[in-house]
Amino acid sequence: MSAQLAATATPPVALEVRDIAVHFSGLVAISRMTFAVPEGSIVSLIGPNGAGKTTAFNVITGFLKPTAGKILYHGTDLTRLSPDRIAALGVVRTFQRTSIFGGCSVLSNVLTGMHQRGRTETWGALLRPRWVGDEDARLEAEAAEILDFVGLQNRADEMAGNLAYGEQRLLGIAIALAAAPKLLLLDEPAAGLNPSETEEFIGVVKRIRDRGVTVLLVEHDMKMVMGISDTVVVLNHGRIIAEGTPETIQHDPDVIRAYLGQGVKHAEA
Repeated sequence: MSAQLAATATPPVALEVRDIAVHFSGLVAISRMTFAVPEGSIVSLIGPNGAGKTTAFNVITGFLKPTAGKILYHGTDLTRLSPDRIAALGVVRTFQRTSIFGGCSVLSNVLTGMHQRGRTETWGALLRPRWVGDEDARLEAEAAEILDFVGLQNRADEMAGNLAYGEQRLLGIAIALAAAPKLLLLDEPAAGLNPSETEEFIGVVKRIRDRGVTVLLVEHDMKMVMGISDTVVVLNHGRIIAEGTPETIQHDPDVIRAYLGQGVKHAEA
């Protein structure tokens, strides 16, 4: 294949959401949702509160089973798998609320994110063969590298509960990265952040993508969404009403009417 053809080749699809429906006692939370996340991209799900964004995340990561449809990750059907099996495949998520262990050190928090990757079992921890110590050292070095990546390298020995709110959000990202994701789902990572903290988060998300991790993002901060997304998928009342590049979405009359409203001008600023 020539260099020009290689440069214009369509990237493989990492995640396929096919005709997903979710019903709760007759209430339609999601209706026939279909979209794809190309490998190496940043795709954002946006929409008003109650549009179905977090429900979609819960279905993709196995916390909720759909009424109909399929979720495929590089061709593997995730639809009936448990959350831990999905995470073991490299599909990892964060949550809207910061989930950290406040009474443990920042470094220890990141190490908890590696629990599926170590081979130390109960007998190994008790007998302490030499490879257990070697593995501990390797994981600690990797955890330190992750903290450096998100900008918390100087806070490794601090109690996580003592971190400022923005730093706790960064720690949540670090814990997710410790699970070695190939597809990272970020659920409102910039919620509650001030503008400077949001700018820092934008840089972190871009660097995550540059490391080869595909990102699926739910976020209400339109400046962030429009600034980092390759594709934006817009939900309203559980169905997709638009999908396209940030520029296309900003000027879509259905999206402006249903969600962005006058905020589209702020998003373009």
